[in-house]
Amino acid sequence: MRLWASVLLSLLAAAPASKHSGTFYPVTLEGKVGYVDSQGKNLVNPQFDEGRAPSQGLAAVKLSRRWGFVDREGKLVITPQFESVGDFVEGLAWVELDGRYGFVDREGKLAIDPQFKGAGNFSEGLAPVRVGDLWGFVDKSGKLAINPQFEKAEGFSEGLAAVKVGDSWGYIDKSGKLVINPQFETARSFSDGLAPVETASDRWGYINRKGEFVIHPQFDDAYPFASGFARAKIGRYWGFIGKKGTFVVTPQFETALDFSEGLAAVESDNDRWGFINSKGEFAINPQFDEAENFRGGLARVRLGRAWGYVDTSGHYVVTPTK
Repeated sequence: MRLWASVLLSLLAAAPASKHSGTFYPVTLEGKVGYVDSQGKNLVNPQFDEGRAPSQGLAAVKLSRRWGFVDREGKLVITPQFESVGDFVEGLAWVELDGRYGFVDREGKLAIDPQFKGAGNFSEGLAPVRVGDLWGFVDKSGKLAINPQFEKAEGFSEGLAAVKVGDSWGYIDKSGKLVINPQFETARSFSDGLAPVETASDRWGYINRKGEFVIHPQFDDAYPFASGFARAKIGRYWGFIGKKGTFVVTPQFETALDFSEGLAAVESDNDRWGFINSKGEFAINPQFDEAENFRGGLARVRLGRAWGYVDTSGHYVVTPTK
């Protein structure tokens, strides 16, 4: 592995602040995935077929077509044995075993036996699961807290979950009661007291917890608020609105991700990605073929087929490699 070490040493730029020293990041070298720390230093030698960013201290990795989880030191805490896995949320991750879905804890013990036809992440103590053709919710003991009765179901946020009944979406509370009647073409999660919904006219607006429109339907697409802003689309372009529904960043981007750690990744007209601040100014000029959100002070970016990491000033911590 001397090649791996020498390549990384040659790629390091100025080290970011030590406050992110507990975070680790997937990197690819010669087709294998390993992990580095927030300064780009090698933590786990490249050895996995695939690898994801960690959640609650563990990262999902794939070996020989099976998924498991590794810690920051590279120890396989959960042996690769599953067909697919989710991220750890509230101490549990969904896993697929022999075509059935259950949940494991961070020690790799099955907290809920694989028995469902589908599953989503836990949020606010409940997780959506599919039984037969319908979705309901289980608690962390595996008990059905809300009986399967919905065509589709999203996770809980701010005490409410979007569910599909027939052809329309509405919202339930944790008792399973419909508190906002199904009436929308699409519905997304609540954040900052508001949820984006799509009306029959194919326009998106935002409702409050009573189901009343606070921001009237006017967008071609819209997402929940994050860091005080929500990305919304007019025509072919994305911008960002505030809670009054007016654009604080004019629609001008081909694609946009949510704000994270003060910056948002956006795609410009020339198919290049950069990062803007909350004023819509480029903090990192468009120069990448693809970009992801900042996490722990670093953002993953792609040049050609190679991925690397930049800090919030745009300096490479790990130069793109493949």
